[in-house]
Amino acid sequence: MMSTRDFECKQIAFVYTEKGEKISFKNDNLIITDSEGKIKHQSTCYRLFLLFICGDACLTSGILERSKKFGFNIVFMSSNLRIKTILPSKAEGNVLLRKRQYALEKTDIAAHVIANKIHNQTFLLKKKRNKTEEEKQNIKKLEQFEKDVLKPDLAVQEIMGIEGVSAKIYFGDLFKNHNWTARRPRVKHDITNCLMDVGYTILFNLINALLEMYGFDVYVGILHTQFFHRKSLVCDLEEPFRPIIDAALIKAMNLGQINEKDFWKNQEQYILPWKNSAPYVEIFIKALMEYKNEIFIYLQSFYRAFMRDKSACDFPNFYMDEEDE
Repeated sequence: MMSTRDFECKQIAFVYTEKGEKISFKNDNLIITDSEGKIKHQSTCYRLFLLFICGDACLTSGILERSKKFGFNIVFMSSNLRIKTILPSKAEGNVLLRKRQYALEKTDIAAHVIANKIHNQTFLLKKKRNKTEEEKQNIKKLEQFEKDVLKPDLAVQEIMGIEGVSAKIYFGDLFKNHNWTARRPRVKHDITNCLMDVGYTILFNLINALLEMYGFDVYVGILHTQFFHRKSLVCDLEEPFRPIIDAALIKAMNLGQINEKDFWKNQEQYILPWKNSAPYVEIFIKALMEYKNEIFIYLQSFYRAFMRDKSACDFPNFYMDEEDE
């Protein structure tokens, strides 16, 4: 298993094939060159954790061999940053872990995860300056929801209900000054939702890679129900970290880093073309890398608590406010 010290050195790399970028390897180093043959990125494969390939690409045996040897994950994406397929580097045969997953019936761990998410959402709202009286009241509501979701023996539907109401309040206040209407995943009816999906996609793949490393069945969730081809456990465990993406996005908006001309609209859906996506991808990767050790430790602790059959209160928390102190 990877140690925290090992993970500190890990990197994420993006390749845009439609820009003419190419991947090569030399002496176990990953080299990414631009259309003119100039080196854009070079690092040892030992430090690579996630490789995103955006656009059409030929899969070579060299990439596959190095992915297996050095344990990095490859994510193939379309030019508009939709996931096409994932080649994970994963642990095989962790039978005991999977038996525990399949036998789990309690919802207290799921409630613990959602309470953690609401806590971080509340923290971001508290950071807003010049809050209105309504916003102050909404913060109090979220603080109460964080407690309510931890009440014993709540059904999955009740937990999801509290999470949904909290999210509606949270997004409405966080993006209040940016023409927010609603969170509609994948619909991309505005630029905010479009960029949120980009950030959440990168986060999703980071969480997925870490869970695969321990041998989890990522299709078996603790909150999201099992659904064909949906990695429910990844959807569950990315929840406490979503506010990292939200914080990076609202900061970029407030700094004027979002340019409407970078997007084009098709049938009421906003699309970020590949040629304009790099600065936005960089914003989200930078935000996640600031917390990468905390994310790693959280999932490592989650795995250990799961294997030791701990109670929900012994499972990890990730608190953004503690990191900012």
